[in-house]
Amino acid sequence: MKLKSLMLGAAAVATATTAQAADLPVAPEPVDYVRVCDAYGARFYYIPGTETCLRVGGRVRTQVVINNVLEDGAWGERDSDGYSWLARGYLFLDARTATEFGTLRAYVSMYGNSQNGDNSGFAMDNAYIQWGGLTAGRLGSNFDIFTGQVLVGVVGRDWSDKTLNQVAYTAAFGNGFSATVALEDRSSRESAATNYGGTRAPDVVAALGISQGWGSAQLSAALHQVYPNAAANGGNNGGEDEMGFAVGGGVVFNLPMITSGSNIFFQGFYADGALSYMGNQAGVADSNGSGDTSTGWSLSAGAYIQATSTIGLALDGSYADIDAAAGLNDVTRYAIDGSVQWEPVSGFVMGADVGYANTDTDTVGDTDELLFGVRMQRTF
Repeated sequence: MKLKSLMLGAAAVATATTAQAADLPVAPEPVDYVRVCDAYGARFYYIPGTETCLRVGGRVRTQVVINNVLEDGAWGERDSDGYSWLARGYLFLDARTATEFGTLRAYVSMYGNSQNGDNSGFAMDNAYIQWGGLTAGRLGSNFDIFTGQVLVGVVGRDWSDKTLNQVAYTAAFGNGFSATVALEDRSSRESAATNYGGTRAPDVVAALGISQGWGSAQLSAALHQVYPNAAANGGNNGGEDEMGFAVGGGVVFNLPMITSGSNIFFQGFYADGALSYMGNQAGVADSNGSGDTSTGWSLSAGAYIQATSTIGLALDGSYADIDAAAGLNDVTRYAIDGSVQWEPVSGFVMGADVGYANTDTDTVGDTDELLFGVRMQRTF
C-alpha cells in the first residue's frame, strides 16, 4: 500500500513539473533597436546592423507666380500662361560613417514636380559623395558665392548659381580658411546661343574662402573652353578654339547688432567667353563662332533682416553689362527682388515675393518684367 501511494505521489509531481515547464515563457529573439546617432547633429540614427548614421528628411512646396504683367509679358499674349502654379515634393537622404581618413558621407536629394497640370516625375537635385576633403557628384558649383535669400526669386538676378557634376578637393587650413580646386562639367555653363560642339574639357574652378563669426568671404576663378560646333567652326575656317575665363569675389557680413540671423552681402564678377559665371540672364552667346568672345561684368547686393522671431524681410538686386562679340547685340540689365516671409512654426514658411527687371538690348530696346509670387513650404 505504501509502495502504491509513493508511486502515485511521484506521478503527480512529474505531471505538475511538466505542466509548469510548458507554461514557462519562451525567450524572445534579440531586437536590434534603432539607436540615436549624435555625432553629426540632430535627427541622425544608426542604420541597424551598421555603424552608418542616416538622416531622412523632406520638403513640400506649393507656390503660384503671376508671370510678367507688363505690356511685354505673358499677359499681353493670349497663348502664354499668365500664372505658373507649382507643387513640389523633396526627399533628402544623408548617410555618414566615421573612417580613419575622415567622415565618409553620401547625400541625395530629389524632387517631383507638378506645374500647371504637367507632372514631370522625379528629378535629381543633388547626389554626391564626400570623403575627407574630396567631393564627387552633383552639387552647387564651387565658383558660386552668394545666390540670394529672397523666398521665391520670381525674377532672375545676374550672378552664378549652378548645380552640376564635379569632382573637387577642399583643404581646410584652420581658423575658417579653406581652398578648393575642382573640375566641373562644362555642359552646364554653355550659353544656348553659342552653338557649342561636343564636350572635350571640363571647366577648371578654384576658390579661396574664409568663414568666421563676422561673416564670410570668397574669391573665385574659372577656366572654360569655348568650343563652337562644326558649322560655326567651319565658318571660322577651322580657327582655334578660345579659352574663356571668369573671376569673382564676394563678402557676407552678419548683423547681430540688428537681430540674430540678419546679414548683408556684396559680390562682383567679370567673365570673358564664360558669361554663365557672371549670371547672363539675357542669354548672350559666349562667342560669335569666329574667334571673338563676349565679355561682361555684374555687381549684386542683398540683405536679410530677421524683423521678429517669426518674420523675415529680404531684398536682392543686381546690375549686369555685357559687351557682346562682333555681330551680336550688347546688353545691360538690372533686377531687384524682395520678399516677406512668416515662419509661425519651425520649418513651416509662408510668404510673398515681388520682382522687377529691365533688359536693354541694342537694336531691340527695353524689355520690362514685373512678377509676383506666393509660397507655402514645410521642411521636415
